Amino acid sequence: MTTLLALDTATECCSAALLHDGAVTARSEVIPRQHAQRLLPMIEELLGERQLRLQDVDALVFGRGPGAFTGVRIATGMVQGLAFAADKPVIAVSNLAALAQRAWREHGTDTVAAAIDARMDEVYWGLYGLQDGVMQLLDDERVCAPEAVSLPAGVGSVAGAGTGWQYAERLAVSATQSWPQMLPDASDLITLALPRWQAGEVVDAADAQPVYLRDKVATPKGQA
Repeated sequence: MTTLLALDTATECCSAALLHDGAVTARSEVIPRQHAQRLLPMIEELLGERQLRLQDVDALVFGRGPGAFTGVRIATGMVQGLAFAADKPVIAVSNLAALAQRAWREHGTDTVAAAIDARMDEVYWGLYGLQDGVMQLLDDERVCAPEAVSLPAGVGSVAGAGTGWQYAERLAVSATQSWPQMLPDASDLITLALPRWQAGEVVDAADAQPVYLRDKVATPKGQA
């Protein structure tokens, strides 16, 4: 039976989730600037409840961004440290994908434009569609001004998820419904990571890297 441990600190929400024996248990708190202090206790609580050790986990999952620079670095550093200590592989999952997955889980929307407030008058943006219960990217993730977002040809109505939708009046795309207060959650990282674990799509701890999008122009091709 697969056991996965997921963690996320890319936004105001600090969350951790554990898949074990087919069930997911989770912790989630909106605690800006307290992620570094709270994340490890969350992980310890989850493992303790199921009487597991870190060594019992098959793989570690983390929200690799985009999101707040400091938050993304916290999750990356934590997952690398834990993975090195336990000699476990890592699965990096997009926070925009996690938003889309949460929108599906809570509201049943199968085409979701996920947007996170990127500050500096920009949004992180990604369009996702449901396939076999898992949200798949339909277009490139990017960071841009709200007025510069767009949908690929042939895409009809979409729902909106994430703090970027607080700029709804400025976004160049409209949504049938939106949840601008929605934040990524580690429980949805588990759902997204499970098929990748089953397909062997994992990396070593040293290769667990954040994705900021904003610095993508400086990232060597093939490493984005």
